[in-house]
Amino acid sequence: MKKGIHPESYRLVVFKDMSNGHAFVSRSTASSKETTQWEDGETYPLVKLEISNMSHPFFTGKNMLVDTAGRIDKYKKKYEKKK
Repeated sequence: MKKGIHPESYRLVVFKDMSNGHAFVSRSTASSKETTQWEDGETYPLVKLEISNMSHPFFTGKNMLVDTAGRIDKYKKKYEKKK
């Protein structure tokens, strides 16, 4: 790696997919105010994800409808025909 251009603050972080509850630990510089206790008994920062490889249709091979925060309803309401 080229010196002086990469962040120094890499640490272990728990990433949790909120659509299905799958969680994994990885090194990251992502910041978080929340923490969680992992299977090894240690406490790590928690980063919540809307979608991950465990729930994304490309990786799962299934067509799943992932509607976070009512995005489909917002779209339908915005573009529905006026009576």
